[in-house]
Amino acid sequence: MAEQEASGLQVLLQTLQSSLDRESILAILQLLGDLLSVGTDRRIRYMISKGGSEALLRTLVDTARTASPDYVILLPLFRLLAKVGLRDKKFGQKALELEALDVTLILARKNLCHSQNLLHCLWALRVFASSVTTGAMLGINGAMELLLKVITPYTQKHTQVIRTAAEVLAALLKSKSNSRRAVNRSYVPRLLRLHQDWHSHDTAHSFVPIRRALLLCLKHIAKLRSGREAFLAAQGMEILFSIIQNCLDDQSLEPVISIVLQILRQCYPKSPLPLLTTSSTYSFPVPGIVTSEAPRVLTEEDYEDDSEEEEDKDSDSEDVKEEDDDLETDVNKLSSKPGLDRPEEELMQYKAMCLELSCSFEELESKPGDDLNSDETEYANHHHIPTAASPKGLFLNKDQISGGQEKEVLVQNSLLSRVKMGRSSIHLTSKRGPGMNSYRNVHSNDPGIDSSGSDVSDIQASFLEDAGDMDAISCPRISASFSNSTKTRETAEFIDQLLQTHLKPMVFHDPYLYMAKARRTRSVADFTMMAFPDFWGHCPPLSAQPMLQRKCGVQRIKILEDVRRLIQPSDIINKVVFSLDEPWPLQDTASDCLQFFSAFESGNLRKAIQVREFEYDLLVNADVNSTQHQQWFYFKVSGMRAAVPYRFNIINCEKPNSQFNYGMQLTLYSVKEALLGRPTWVRTGYDICYYKNHYRQRTAGAGAASGKCYYTLTFAVIFPHAEDACYLAYHYPYTYSALMTHLDILGKSVNRKQVYFRQEVLCQTLGGNSCPLVTITAMPESDRADHLEQFRQRPYQVITARVHPGESNASWVMKGTLEFLVSSDPVARLLRENFIFKIIPMLNPDGVINGNHRCSLRGEDLNRQWLSPSAHLQPTIYHAKGLLHYLGSIGRRPTVFCDFHGHSQKKNVFLYGCSIKETLWQAEATVGTSNLSEDVSYRTLPKILDKLAPAFTMSSCSFLVEKSRASTARVVVWREMGVSRSYTMESSYCGCNQGPYQGLQFGTGELEEMGAMFCLGLLVLELKSGSCSHQLLTRAAALLNAEEESLDFYLQRQLLICLLPKRLVCIF
Repeated sequence: MAEQEASGLQVLLQTLQSSLDRESILAILQLLGDLLSVGTDRRIRYMISKGGSEALLRTLVDTARTASPDYVILLPLFRLLAKVGLRDKKFGQKALELEALDVTLILARKNLCHSQNLLHCLWALRVFASSVTTGAMLGINGAMELLLKVITPYTQKHTQVIRTAAEVLAALLKSKSNSRRAVNRSYVPRLLRLHQDWHSHDTAHSFVPIRRALLLCLKHIAKLRSGREAFLAAQGMEILFSIIQNCLDDQSLEPVISIVLQILRQCYPKSPLPLLTTSSTYSFPVPGIVTSEAPRVLTEEDYEDDSEEEEDKDSDSEDVKEEDDDLETDVNKLSSKPGLDRPEEELMQYKAMCLELSCSFEELESKPGDDLNSDETEYANHHHIPTAASPKGLFLNKDQISGGQEKEVLVQNSLLSRVKMGRSSIHLTSKRGPGMNSYRNVHSNDPGIDSSGSDVSDIQASFLEDAGDMDAISCPRISASFSNSTKTRETAEFIDQLLQTHLKPMVFHDPYLYMAKARRTRSVADFTMMAFPDFWGHCPPLSAQPMLQRKCGVQRIKILEDVRRLIQPSDIINKVVFSLDEPWPLQDTASDCLQFFSAFESGNLRKAIQVREFEYDLLVNADVNSTQHQQWFYFKVSGMRAAVPYRFNIINCEKPNSQFNYGMQLTLYSVKEALLGRPTWVRTGYDICYYKNHYRQRTAGAGAASGKCYYTLTFAVIFPHAEDACYLAYHYPYTYSALMTHLDILGKSVNRKQVYFRQEVLCQTLGGNSCPLVTITAMPESDRADHLEQFRQRPYQVITARVHPGESNASWVMKGTLEFLVSSDPVARLLRENFIFKIIPMLNPDGVINGNHRCSLRGEDLNRQWLSPSAHLQPTIYHAKGLLHYLGSIGRRPTVFCDFHGHSQKKNVFLYGCSIKETLWQAEATVGTSNLSEDVSYRTLPKILDKLAPAFTMSSCSFLVEKSRASTARVVVWREMGVSRSYTMESSYCGCNQGPYQGLQFGTGELEEMGAMFCLGLLVLELKSGSCSHQLLTRAAALLNAEEESLDFYLQRQLLICLLPKRLVCIF
């Protein structure tokens, strides 16, 4: 049957080409038209495969070359050609070879006054022009001149012909040669005049497709440097800017608005950043940094092939596509285990970091951790430390902390009551308008506190008046100068008075101890100041904050404001008010402009330029010894007015997209609010968007891409108080000094007879700071041999974090992990009694201290150095890997390895793991996987967390091994150490789009909770394993039984199913 159909179609096509009978040709054309008018594209493709395109084109040429072309045949023939040509990828080349292009152009010229015939010719030309090569040939043969004769100024006659001609011209101008020809023949001003005319007369918006086609012509020409120059010379920016002003809110003009904005962005003159150099302001002399050759200055030629601007639309799509071509498909690389990267005898140095395996019971009791240094003890105040042995819980949730006031919490509020199915303590703040005060909304339920400050005492008022001058809080590194200097003694007295007057106890924080730790921290810039939020402390807000509802069109408004700066610069101030690059003071405290400051730990702001009275362009610093990675920011701003919206534009961001486009807000901390008893980082900002701007990298320096693009993060803020000192940050800051303070307080909080908590130094960083290593487990029940043996045979769990300094959310997750593991929660006790936790809470202290976003002091990503790290160049990675190798060498390979990270382009929390089979399947590799054996338990932990943790989602997890990730911790620990459950845990900077937290931004409380939930997941993983002891199963069952009163039946049943094997669920 199929052969009969094929032969029948071929007979028709052959007859069409050979027949001279008019009626026969018309009948065949009619029959073909009927066949192709119904069904799917499959019929058209089938006809193409049987030579249908060639048959139609030959018929066209033969008919057109007669003395008097028969349009009764030509018109249906053109309609068929237009339909078939859209599906034939080689149609243009076939038309060129069969001379159909010249024939169609000749017919079009002959029918300029016959609209119906001309329209059909244009339909064919539109299909021919879809091929760039064919389009270029049409341009050579004068097609563009012909089309411009057809595209007339505004008229209501023959508009279908004019529309099609404009669309054909736009298709032809995709060819660079045609665009150059258009520039040379001054088509740009002509096209602008045509568009102006149609725009001004088409008040009913009846001819939007014509206007759009004319704009597409300009857009394609503007891809060339000469096209952009011609557009600017013809006042194109001014013309289109004026046209679009009154159109933004008209949905019917969306096709026009989108193209106009793309043209304006394309033609906005590219310029370097307003910096002398893109290299970091800070440099650090380290080995291995080679001075590169003199940088090449870029010209406009470097922008010639600038990729087409992304479509300007307020898209809700935020999916990050995985690149399949990056997947590792070499089975040998995936499955081979490389040899040791150092002499085996070197591993013995790590024995001293595992004293729990060799010490006697008495030594264990005497060596739980290092005491505070004497200079730190002088300032330490331990009234804030809850005791793990007491009936007070360490893990407080945000409903139990009000304004920094610690309250006693009974242990019965355990972690099990807060798993995903049963979380009920989420309070949404009401959706506020842009002008409302974030702090007043967040703290609206605080009893006895007037957010306006009207009931503030005299001494409070005195401090609040000086809140903008918090630079008085200094932190000299040398203790002698701190004790002897008159100025610093006065500062110390000021701090004492401030703390005694305002500070309320805060869980796991001590400003005096923080100050002592900060004084010992070594920075490249030798910081002498502390940021007030880090010194004073932070309490999570009482309620979770919803994601910002993005206002439709906000990005377009900001882009047009950028264009207005260029063409209407009369109100532009353009005054540098802050710069790390300038040695002299720039800020005039007597002026009305804001004051900026960032020379403190983790701070990052390089330059501030006042653009208008209440608008500032900001530039963040590149990572030390780098020209890249501008994303993290953290700075102080003061001198603001009340109830005034300030706009900030961070103009040198690097990532191509951001959660700032999808509901994320930055964070703000107000000194005045803190002094009023609300020391809280809150989400803030409105009219937030993130988009590509007109700045390009000045030079192709070492490690930098030529002509690299930059992006603008723009946001507006109304500060909660006038003359305040406020801190703005990319995410909740967590400094190195905060970590060291936290670890010391944790060490003091534990009951040493029950909890083994040891803090030691893994190594010294390049910057001379200590990288801490923490060991947590339970003390043996007694000094009996069997108890000591059980203690030493506990499996290891290894957790690391903060290898990327800008991912401060990873530190908050780690904070939750640490606090939970030393707490009196019954789950924490079970974990300690069954595991030994080795934790490196900050793998890149130098980067965190110096405000880097991604790199170490060498300007390199430490999470790309795990394959062959150097003890001298990447000491933290070298020794972390060495410790893991040592554990493997003594048969104590960790059950789970997890590296905590933050993710800037996805929501929720999720895991990346490693699987050979999944990688090969995804890559559609030809190699067979049936003979490959693989431990599939790598999926168990994420499945558990998906059931337990409110913020976690399995759907975002991935177990693919990419070539570009071959040197990351996750992949190296999986391949070299053989840890099948080797993970990266990613926490969104933004929040959740699923589960109980759907629509909410993460606060520090939710991140800390995730750290605790991860620990619970480790316990459940052990309970589900075949090696789990009967004693642990029994204790877990008893724990659930004890929680019965506080859990509803459904939740208890779900926990039973999740936590325990089937053989125990039936007991209940």
